[in-house]
Amino acid sequence: MFGLGMPELIVILIIVVLIFGAGRISEIGGAIGKGIKGFKKSVNEPDPIDVTSERNEKAASDKMKNPIEPK
Repeated sequence: MFGLGMPELIVILIIVVLIFGAGRISEIGGAIGKGIKGFKKSVNEPDPIDVTSERNEKAASDKMKNPIEPK
């Protein structure tokens, strides 16, 4: 697709090691892995159910059923 063979990938890897250093590459890889893991987790988990609107509707209906009588 892009015409990248093994020699081109090796040159790119050498340039990356020169820019970031060998120790920093593992940190970057770990951060990218955690980001992908978090993204997959957020995509696969169901959305939390919002019960506040149900509580508000119930409270409003209770007030309608039992209004406060004036003195």
